[in-house]
Order: sequence, then C-alpha cells, then structure tokens
Amino acid sequence: MKQQTIAQATLARRVFGLLLGLWILLSGPALAAATDLKVSEVVLEPCPASDLGTQPELARPSGASCWALRGVVVNPGAKPVMDTDVFGLILDASGEPVLPNRTRVGSIGDVPPGRSSFALRLAVPAGTPGPLGTRSVKARGFSSPVRTRAGVDDELLPLEEALGPQ
Repeated sequence: MKQQTIAQATLARRVFGLLLGLWILLSGPALAAATDLKVSEVVLEPCPASDLGTQPELARPSGASCWALRGVVVNPGAKPVMDTDVFGLILDASGEPVLPNRTRVGSIGDVPPGRSSFALRLAVPAGTPGPLGTRSVKARGFSSPVRTRAGVDDELLPLEEALGPQ
C-alpha cells in the first residue's frame, strides 16, 4: 500500500511539473514571426549632388560614391510589419556583385499596411563601372519588434530623412 502511495505522489509531481512547464511556455512572450513583403518599382540612381551623403571625389583610391535605392514595398496584411530589412544584389555594368557577401542592403523600419515608398542610401566603391543595377530585391520584417525601438521622431537617421522617398 505504501509503494502505491509513493508512486501516486511521484506521478502527481511529474504531471504538475509538466503542466507548470506548459503554462510558462505558453504564457511567455510571443515569438515574432517573419513576414516576406513584395518590393517593386526598384530604381538605383546616384544620390543628388545636394544630398548630404554625396561625397566629393576623394584623392585616395578607397573612396565611395553615394547611390539611392528607391522602390515600393507592399504589406498585404492588416497590421504593420516591424523592423523591415531590404535584401538584394547590387550589380555593376558587367553583372558582377558590387557588394560581395552582402545581400542585406539596409533597413526601412516599420511598414504600414498597403503600399509604401522607401529610399535607402548605399555606399558603393568609387570607380565601380556603371550603370548599376539590382536583382532579387525583397523585404522581410516581423510581426513584433525585434530591435530596440527608436523614439517617434527618431525612426530615420538624419541622412535618410534628407534622402526621403520620392
């Protein structure tokens, strides 16, 4: 009889531990699900001469030139997609990657439902043969924040605000 009581007590502890573990797992913070967004109307052009990111030609060979990647991203959902990154290949005139080993070209922050314009500034090695092109441009964001949130007025860096979508 005593053996049966000990076995029941052990079973009860195991069931309680399992239920407690499930409750902790299910009541914890929700994981952010990744969402792929469609990108269209992609244009890659030199930054305007008046843009703060445009650098004068440097005497040293390690300079960079400023290029603006613009486009439209579509969020088909009913909720904003957060911390959205843009991925794609930037190609030179011969079709070779300009930024090898780098497919993430930048972040566009939060994307509200519907169509939204975006603009990113890219630093391309000086002397890269143009015209430059793009391939496989896409965006991916999350259902909830995955990065430390900026203030309301701090969403874009000052240089990105100056560039702005057209």
